[in-house]
Amino acid sequence: MTDTSTRWQRRKDARPQEIIDAALTLFTQRGFAATKLDEVAKLAGVTKGTVYLYFDSKEELFFSAIREMVVPMLELGESRVASFEGSATELLKALTHSWVEKLLERKGVCLTKVMLSDGNQYPEIAAFYHQEVVLRGRRLFASVLDKGVASGEFRPMDTLLAARNLIAPILLYHIWLHSFAAFESSDMTPRDYVDFHLNLQLNGLRAHPERN
Repeated sequence: MTDTSTRWQRRKDARPQEIIDAALTLFTQRGFAATKLDEVAKLAGVTKGTVYLYFDSKEELFFSAIREMVVPMLELGESRVASFEGSATELLKALTHSWVEKLLERKGVCLTKVMLSDGNQYPEIAAFYHQEVVLRGRRLFASVLDKGVASGEFRPMDTLLAARNLIAPILLYHIWLHSFAAFESSDMTPRDYVDFHLNLQLNGLRAHPERN
């Protein structure tokens, strides 16, 4: 009896995560608008009523998915920037590679695609994503550039604008992986892409660009 009760409790405790995982999969595959809560429930192996026990609406489920998937990545990055003792170049490389690796850990999930397809139709989820992810991520990368400018490693610049240009190709690559990669034959790995991207960016950021 105790074993059965314990297993039931573990299953109950895991349900919110299972529901979020199912929602993330469907949001990515179908978009926010086309995803129905009964479909989320079916994929998660629960009833629609169970979904409502944990989440008041589809919007709240999306917000929870953002907090579950993306916010911890940002928190980890902020902690890393605060404690890093190397050069700004080393920090930028480490942060960018870590960001890409974390994105790729959740295969089949690309919330940027959801924003592109449904952001205009659902401004409340777009506003939440913009505040919790876009602006926070931009400030994170800008803080690394600020360190480089302050030390003389990077030339003076608008670091928030530069951060947008650093992040955009990474997001585009993530979208490409979930859209067109299956139709191309390429030996390029995510690390290859990031290394090439950073090489281009760093030669524009450095106070004294490298000459090859």
